[in-house]
Amino acid sequence: MQKTSKLNVVVIIPTYNEQENIKKMIPALREEFAHSCSDYNMSVLVVDDSSPDGTGETVRAFASRYENVHLLSKATKEGLGSAYLAGMEFAFRTLKADVVFEFDADFSHDMRKIPEFLKKIDQGFDMVLGSRYVKGGSIPSNWGVHRKLLSGVGNLFINIVMFSFAIRDWTTGFRAITKRVYDSVHLAMSSSRFTGYTFQIGFLHKAIRAGFTISEVPIHFIDRTYGKSKLGAEYVKNTLIYVLQARFQEIIHLRVFKFGVVGLIGFSVNTLGLFIFSRIDAIRGFASTLATFTGWSFVNVSGLSSALGAECAIVSNFILNNAWTFKDRKETNPLRLIPKFLQFNLSSFGAVAIQFVIVGFGTSLTGQETLSRMFWLVVATAVGMVVNYFVYSRIIWREKKT
Repeated sequence: MQKTSKLNVVVIIPTYNEQENIKKMIPALREEFAHSCSDYNMSVLVVDDSSPDGTGETVRAFASRYENVHLLSKATKEGLGSAYLAGMEFAFRTLKADVVFEFDADFSHDMRKIPEFLKKIDQGFDMVLGSRYVKGGSIPSNWGVHRKLLSGVGNLFINIVMFSFAIRDWTTGFRAITKRVYDSVHLAMSSSRFTGYTFQIGFLHKAIRAGFTISEVPIHFIDRTYGKSKLGAEYVKNTLIYVLQARFQEIIHLRVFKFGVVGLIGFSVNTLGLFIFSRIDAIRGFASTLATFTGWSFVNVSGLSSALGAECAIVSNFILNNAWTFKDRKETNPLRLIPKFLQFNLSSFGAVAIQFVIVGFGTSLTGQETLSRMFWLVVATAVGMVVNYFVYSRIIWREKKT
């Protein structure tokens, strides 16, 4: 990020019953700002969920004395995600922030690391994570085995399910986020499932999928001194549900997955056609006449019926691929749709020929029984699908040049 003037940086601290911590945190942060962040316009924004212990009043007193301390009071306690989203909206829109930090009130995060985060932002990264699991990072040594496993295995689980191994610490709450990331992601975070701790994973997941550049800075995570942790079993359950649902949604929207589903439907149509056509006397007679005329052993009722079934599947596949698999390149103009279908049919001739030859030749060797026909149909379909995917994606629904 090029700096033509000082960046406006807002450290957002969500609170609920954090009076003991916040009355020490604000002076400590202001001192750190003066000591190591003089190249930036630094502010603190506390988002308080109407704490009954007087946290809001304490922050309000600081805000009346210091112009870079701000309080955003929420009427009800809605959770971490809700607090951060409200804080980011206020920071970016009202305080005109360029960058915001997510930061805990309980001194779990080392404020001396803030300049390192900002250096990464200056280098052009869109988002910076404080990571416990990169080289140089750590978790508290006094954590019990169950908590260490929950944190470590939880992050590994997310990496595996999301099939994304570039990020080592998905659940960290120490982050620097640029305005462009927030502008791109925040509308997708409006769901009620992001009001709690699932917000951290969801926000990062959406930022990654949007293609933003993300870096990790090693941090030593410290256990809180005052107050109680607000993490519970509900956090684990909600995280598990979100990660699995999000990945499932991604998979079903993958083009290859859609192509596979359409192919499976086409295979069902093809199979049905094979067994229907093979029982029609006219087709059986034509196959016999053709075999006598050509003298080719693979010209038989199974091969011909399979080829006719493949043609039915081609019609089914065209309709579904145009409407679903390649919907971003969907053809809706009838004047272009009919030529495209003819092109599709012609390009699929290879699959018909593959079935005609493989099923016909195979059944000439192993017999015309149902099991034999099914085996060779599966082999022919597998070969045809590989050929068709490349033909469809490169020719029929090729990506339009802009």
